Amino acid sequence: MDNNVIANVVGGAATDNYGVVGMASRNQLRDNVNTILNRENYFKGVVVKQHDNEIEVNVYIIVAYGNKISEVSKNVQAKVKYNLQSMLGVSANSVNVIIQGVQVMND
Repeated sequence: MDNNVIANVVGGAATDNYGVVGMASRNQLRDNVNTILNRENYFKGVVVKQHDNEIEVNVYIIVAYGNKISEVSKNVQAKVKYNLQSMLGVSANSVNVIIQGVQVMND
């Protein structure tokens, strides 16, 4: 399975959670520190390692200020695992959520 397809599913699942501002680059210095990735660049915020029919996923996100980071992370993990299984038929044996920043939201 193509890693870009997996990255798009993972990015869509991650950004669909309350408290997630957006995807962040895994290499912030190279890709611009404060940039929130758009859908075409989700692959920059997702690292996929494939082993047989299972995968390990690292997801880099920015969380909205005032949210409980542990809850946001758990929700992202659950949604990513569910979407990978239901959309692609792939089971993720681990989903690691890396918080690249916290952003204050303007009302």
